[in-house]
Amino acid sequence: MFNKRDRNEVRKIRHERVRKKISGTPERPRLCVFRSNKHIYAQIIDDVAGNTLAAASTVEKEIAAQVADCDKKGEAKIVGKIIAERAIKAGIKEVVFDRGGYIYTGRVAELAAGAREGGLDF
Repeated sequence: MFNKRDRNEVRKIRHERVRKKISGTPERPRLCVFRSNKHIYAQIIDDVAGNTLAAASTVEKEIAAQVADCDKKGEAKIVGKIIAERAIKAGIKEVVFDRGGYIYTGRVAELAAGAREGGLDF
């Protein structure tokens, strides 16, 4: 009998494979996305120094108040706009998009669209 891997385990394998090729530098850091069933998180990471330069998620109280009446895709788009705003405030214009092993559709695509609307280039 075959033991089928669960979806999250397959996602982690895919993420590790992609991370071999994608890395954030001080000039062009990595925009990393993580989504759970209820929330979505975004971080801008400098992999050389190992620092998180900016972060946003639906867990934060000020963002949770903004997204109270939105669906999950709407929440993701707002988080994308906020992470772009925080990145530009930190002096970051260009990033490398790391979708975290998720398929580029739905909430992940909406977060990317919101970040692009906010002014990030990737």
